[in-house]
Formats: sequence, structure tokens, C-alpha cells
Amino acid sequence: QVQLVESGGGLVQAGGSLRLSCAASGGTFSIYNMGWFRQAPGKERELVSAIAWRDSATYYADSVKGRFTISRDNAKNTVYLQMNSLKPEDTAVYYCSVARSPFKDANLNDPLSYGYWGQGTQVTISS
Repeated sequence: QVQLVESGGGLVQAGGSLRLSCAASGGTFSIYNMGWFRQAPGKERELVSAIAWRDSATYYADSVKGRFTISRDNAKNTVYLQMNSLKPEDTAVYYCSVARSPFKDANLNDPLSYGYWGQGTQVTISS
């Protein structure tokens, strides 16, 4: 059974940085796209960033492009999200996710292609 455990959230001031980690177990994650979503109060969950299984191609939402960096360590079954220059509007619960199916490079930025979720980690940015 797939399990995803996020860590690294917290409270930081605007302009600060955080590094989120997601430890995955219960599968061979090197063949799956992995992503980070976030959900702010009163808003829908959105795909923030994703990384492909094969060539580590990446996707970033326009709102985080140039500030966030996603990476993965397949040997450790871990995906990271380095978040710099944080803004109050980045405040949300951040969720790690794994694609529903393996070998799906083309669906990297399709939110509906992700089907497994962690419990989330709270990120709060103060102004």
C-alpha cells in the first residue's frame, strides 16, 4: 500500500525559505511522476510542481516559477520541494502525490493523473 509522509512545513516570514520532503513507501516510485499540491483555506487544491519519473523533467505553476525547485532521490524514494522567496499567498497545506499510473511523462502537469496523497504539511508565511 502506497504511503506518503510529508515533512518540513512550518511558520516563516515572507522572503524566507522552507524545504519540504516526502518519503514514499509501498511501491517502486522511480517509475512514477511525483508532485506537490497545495490547498489554501477556501480554495481548491492546485498542482504546484511535479517531476517526471524518467528524465526528471519538471513542471511549475506560474505562481511559483523561479522560486520553487522540485527534485527527487529515487534511491531514497523521496521527493523534495525547495521553496524560496516565500510570500503570504504561499500559505497552504502542501500535499505530496504520486501518479495513478507509471511511465506517464506526458501527464506531468495534469492534476487528474495523480491519485495518491500524503496527509499534508502546513506552510504558513507571515507578512
